[in-house]
Amino acid sequence: MMDAALSRQRDSVTAYVAVTAAYWAFMLTDGALRMLVLLHFHTIGFSPIQLAYLFVLYEVAGMVTNLVAGWLAARFGMTSTLFAGLFLQIGALLALAGVQADWIVSFSVIYVMIVQGLSGVAKDLAKMSSKSAVKVLAPEGEGRLFRMVAWLTGSKNVVKGLGFLVGAALLGALGYRASILWMAMILSLILTVIILFMPEGLPKGEKGARLREVFRRGPGIGTLSMARMFLFGARDVWFVVGVPLYFYGVFSDGSVEGNRQAFFLVGGFMSAWVIFYGMIQAAAPKLLRAHRKTDAQIARSAATWAALLALVPAALAGAVVGADFLESAPWLPLAVLGGLALFGFVFAINSSIHSFLVLALSPGERVTMDVGFYYMSNAAGRLIGTLLSGFSYQMGGLSACLGTAAVMVALSWVFAQRLRGVVGGGTAVAGAAAAMADEDVVYEDDDTVYEDEEAVYSDEDDDGEFTMPISFDEEDEDRG
Repeated sequence: MMDAALSRQRDSVTAYVAVTAAYWAFMLTDGALRMLVLLHFHTIGFSPIQLAYLFVLYEVAGMVTNLVAGWLAARFGMTSTLFAGLFLQIGALLALAGVQADWIVSFSVIYVMIVQGLSGVAKDLAKMSSKSAVKVLAPEGEGRLFRMVAWLTGSKNVVKGLGFLVGAALLGALGYRASILWMAMILSLILTVIILFMPEGLPKGEKGARLREVFRRGPGIGTLSMARMFLFGARDVWFVVGVPLYFYGVFSDGSVEGNRQAFFLVGGFMSAWVIFYGMIQAAAPKLLRAHRKTDAQIARSAATWAALLALVPAALAGAVVGADFLESAPWLPLAVLGGLALFGFVFAINSSIHSFLVLALSPGERVTMDVGFYYMSNAAGRLIGTLLSGFSYQMGGLSACLGTAAVMVALSWVFAQRLRGVVGGGTAVAGAAAAMADEDVVYEDDDTVYEDEEAVYSDEDDDGEFTMPISFDEEDEDRG
């Protein structure tokens, strides 16, 4: 009996390591590809709006994929969707390597948009599988779920940040086509190794899983998803086009050598920002002292951190506008760098809180579907931010991007406020996550009542507000 338990635990740990390695490999190529596409097509004359268009289908595909991927993982297993994501990314890389310099601009835009859409499908299949696997593989108690999801998400962003630097370096050293072919080859090798050696430990899927169950969200998932949508829209409205082009203009003198230098500096900044953001994400449970807090306290802190975040782009936008009235503002690039670093710190805390809450609020047997819906909203936010990034930069420059970001964070705060009435009871993870992982859950269509022996969830109270009253017995409270 003990040997079987140890074997299952060993398989779970090995599966977690394999999933993390696969996710890292994918995100390295994802970050490198974004920087390659952005800088390459900017140097051949694409406008800010055209550059934004290149990523539109990437985000649209992410919305659709996240919605369906949760069901696919529940139906066919998380391993299948993870492998499918890696395979599609290899196909997207090979397709992008086929772009020709003599194509007309309109055809190039459409072609790259479609291939980027394929890459978006790939990314969200891999991401949904990896994030959902944490819920399944994480041991219960002592804040382990928060720590494991924060570490996976944070380390993923560190790797993606390195991808930005790798992409810029490859573009400067090897050129566009050779860089992409190298990435496709490396990812193919990694996929082959993981297919051959992926251990047991992840759910195989259930034939009874139905697509319509994706829309039967537990209480709080819809509210959290809206907060997430505006949070990531606020980041991408300056991150996708605005800031890279602003710093490219600062660093490049227009010469070939100047452009190459700008590639490395812009890529280096974007890389450093994402790495820093990822490190803060990974450290968020410790920074928040999450093991001492209840789920309700963590949920309340989401609104506080969103309010703090809104101040940063608002102040930066004011600084950029003020600099426009001065004859010279040599301090502005450094001010933007410092302000964006502060934005990254506060944004990472917000993101980690959201990533924990979606898993804590999701019953174990439908975690892939709730996570899929949540990341559909995440992709919707990135889509909105991507579109607004190109448009706002072309219309009003960097200040317009940052001002729009401030408005979007304020909207995220509005929805984060509503989480105060949704989450309650239990210490972080040990209480709510353990109760929600219980298998004896009943779903009803009308008012969506979720119930088991330890907890009762209801979508609406008498006032129409979303609530999640949870009652734990004394043993549960002691365990928390």
